[in-house]
Formats: sequence, structure tokens, C-alpha cells
Amino acid sequence: MKNRYLRLVAMASALAMLASGCGKGAPTPTFVPSLSSPVDQVNRMPRDGETVTVHYRGTLDSGEQFDSSAGKAPLSFVVGAGQVIKGFDDAVRGMKVGQKKTVRFEAEQAYGPRQEQLVFNVPRAQAPEGLAAGDGVTLGDGFPAVILEVTTDTVRVDANHPLAGQALTFEIELVGIR
Repeated sequence: MKNRYLRLVAMASALAMLASGCGKGAPTPTFVPSLSSPVDQVNRMPRDGETVTVHYRGTLDSGEQFDSSAGKAPLSFVVGAGQVIKGFDDAVRGMKVGQKKTVRFEAEQAYGPRQEQLVFNVPRAQAPEGLAAGDGVTLGDGFPAVILEVTTDTVRVDANHPLAGQALTFEIELVGIR
């Protein structure tokens, strides 16, 4: 794609030389690359409101991988729209297409600290049958939660994000901007 762009620039230059050499006062054609040209894509950084595509790999401090785009389509999101965690959004703003970087976010820049008020008990009589520790459920407000414990009287529920309270490290590659 870059070679095709360079050939277009060379053709525009050749046309300009031909036009100026004809002696007929013909206007000299000019070539102005658009912001979507391949060269511009490589040299600029994304701005709020633009859609970016990235490949990424997320790990915990233990080295355990919790997510990755490997083998899948890259992740697309609108910069500054709150579609990804704040730290990830901020990291992509300073990148150029083709650039790779590794960034680490403290819990506050990721999914926030664990909140003990999001761990609560529900009377067993009000919970659906067949629940077991480790089951994922959706609460009445649509938020996901995990069952921590089921006793004869109560069901202990954790509505924290599974990665809350943890620092996250991401390897990010900016693939494109549109």
C-alpha cells in the first residue's frame, strides 16, 4: 500500500514537470495527501472520537493471561468514548499505527479497587435453585456477579468485576485509525 502511495506521488510530480515544461502556462498540478493516506496513518496519533483497532494481550502481575486478541479480529473502539478502561484509552492516544507498547495499570486505572459493599448475602429462599459456588449470574439490574458460597440459609454473591483490585499489564499494537 505504501509503495502504491509513493508511485502516486511520483506520477503527480512527473505530471507537474510535464505541464510546466509545455510552455503553455498550464497550471501545475499539486498533490495533497488526505488524512487517510497510508503515510499519514503511520505518522499520526488517534484523537478523541476516532475509531481505532488494536491487537492486545492482557496479563496479571502473576504473569497469567486474562485476555488476548491473538487469533481473533483486532479490538475496535472509539477513543474517549469510555468503551474500554481509562488507562487503555489513554495509552492508545499516544501511539502511532504499527507501534507496539507495554503498559501497566494500577487497579484505579483499570477496574477499580474491590468494593466490599458489592459482596452481599441473599436469603436462600429468594435465590434460584441449583446455584453453586463459582456460578456466574446476572443480577436484577443486569450486572454480572459470581456466587461465592451457598448455605442452607443464604447465597453469598460478589458483584465486583473479576479483575477489580488487580493491576493489569497490556501489550498493545495499534493496527489502524479511522
